[in-house]
Amino acid sequence: MPLEVAILSPEKTVLTYRLAGLGSRILAHIVDLILLVAILWGTAIVLGLGGVLFGGELTDVAIGILMLMFSLFPFVYFMLFEGLWNGQTPGKKMANIRVRLADGTPITFAAATARNFLRMADIIPGTYFVGVISMFVTPKFQRIGDLVANTIVVHEGRVTTAFSIAPHRAGVHPLEHLVGELRNMTDAQYYVLRRYCDRFPELSNTTQQKLTEEVWIPLAKNLGVNMQDGIHPLYLAEATVMKYGRVRGLL
Repeated sequence: MPLEVAILSPEKTVLTYRLAGLGSRILAHIVDLILLVAILWGTAIVLGLGGVLFGGELTDVAIGILMLMFSLFPFVYFMLFEGLWNGQTPGKKMANIRVRLADGTPITFAAATARNFLRMADIIPGTYFVGVISMFVTPKFQRIGDLVANTIVVHEGRVTTAFSIAPHRAGVHPLEHLVGELRNMTDAQYYVLRRYCDRFPELSNTTQQKLTEEVWIPLAKNLGVNMQDGIHPLYLAEATVMKYGRVRGLL
């Protein structure tokens, strides 16, 4: 079983992700289970106190709420966190792993729902036996839910230089005066460059450098944008994207 999965990006660059092993996934799951139990027991205590305060009138309601929470909340917990927190739960955050679509792109809410709804199949016969077996017999270490949702679990890459997503819709970039009029730029070049800016923070250092040298710098020369000492090429790319997009009404 390979430890890494290689994916060809739209920019024709090979990206590699290190697959999360059984140990890191178990660690993440244990942390999430502790949080789940704490939330459920906290809810039970609150409802129990409410029943006492109101003379038992809320007992039937409390029991119904607890039954619903104990049966559904474990699935909802993973669906919401993975779907709304870019493929991570608190446990996965602590273990430094993340769920992605199998093509390397961020997980969608639909995929998060599908992979976690299928936990019922992975849990059979009660100890994740089927899910663990599935991981060891699939090339991308996927459990049943991952196979159905077309997702993988990978280790987070540690990027030494911190970058944020290009602020395409936030006013005027402070470096726009350095990129010129961009008269020769086309919409196709704009979309390629915008993709480069958006994906840059998630790429490894090697891939960042490769894309900069093979995509952005040649394009910058064609557009008449000169690299500046002390300014990272990414920031000039962002300025180019923002200026062209605003002028052409593409933002």
